[in-house]
Amino acid sequence: MKLITGNAPHLRNKDTTSKIMIDVIIALIPALIGAWYFFGFYAFFLAILGAIIGEGFEYFIMKVLRKDKNFVPNGSAAVTGILLAMNVSPATPWWVMLIGLIFALGVAKHAFGGLGMNIFNPALAGRAFLLISFPVYMTTWYKPVLNFSKWIDVQTTASPLAILKEKGFSSINVSYLDLFFGNRAGSIGETSVLLLLIGFAYLVIRKRIKLVIPISYVGTVFLLSSIFYIANPEKFGTPLFHILSGGLMLGALFMATDMVTSPMTPKGQAIFGFGCGLMTLLIRYFAGYPEGVSLSILLMNAFVPLIDRYTQPQIFGEVKS
Repeated sequence: MKLITGNAPHLRNKDTTSKIMIDVIIALIPALIGAWYFFGFYAFFLAILGAIIGEGFEYFIMKVLRKDKNFVPNGSAAVTGILLAMNVSPATPWWVMLIGLIFALGVAKHAFGGLGMNIFNPALAGRAFLLISFPVYMTTWYKPVLNFSKWIDVQTTASPLAILKEKGFSSINVSYLDLFFGNRAGSIGETSVLLLLIGFAYLVIRKRIKLVIPISYVGTVFLLSSIFYIANPEKFGTPLFHILSGGLMLGALFMATDMVTSPMTPKGQAIFGFGCGLMTLLIRYFAGYPEGVSLSILLMNAFVPLIDRYTQPQIFGEVKS
């Protein structure tokens, strides 16, 4: 028998970037519907606007600025636009979010070479840029309206994490059920843990995402916050409160797990998740800002090349000295 070896690659997969991005968008739909229900149609409108403008702006970058005649939209810019919308306050004007989207795609993504080359998560980079540039809009929170027909509620309130930082744990007036179902103030897409878990389960079933980072991230927050809670319950709050509050679940399930900006090996992913959890709590406890998810993930993004380098698996047949 004569065996002929063809050209690489020998392992083929029918998956494409477009198919993966479509699955991510589908997974985000439950949380977007929840955003519409809790904060009015304007919240849902921001996500749709982000998806459309994101794809259009990336098309302009690729066709006009980078002159790539072979470029075909793959949905990644739409995902960035939706995730950025989910990470802003319901009080954010649409034009402010678009400024953040331009920064996310133009600077955080294409300045590094485009999809697969960027070091930082584009949506979180855009959020950080908006937080620095428009802090009032980004930190103004609305009480949920619980009505699909309203545009947006005008009654402002403090977020649970801000109440914890300013007044202590006993002053928080929302229950764990409110935190789990989404009946609390927060960014557009972060409030309902239940809806985020439903979308995440879809990605797991579709084998689009690995469990190592979310488990290590949330597990680290749980273990470390338990220690701080024992030391001072009133100041630091319960572990369950920190898991359900803020953008922890949105960050752990959909942002930290970004394929491009997270480590490739299981060991590296565990280290990455631990680092995100550690820095999230350090920022929440000791920094001036009550939330730390976005900054912690961006900081750990910078360490990903180093983590990948030192967690490479041993080559088959290699003998270490």
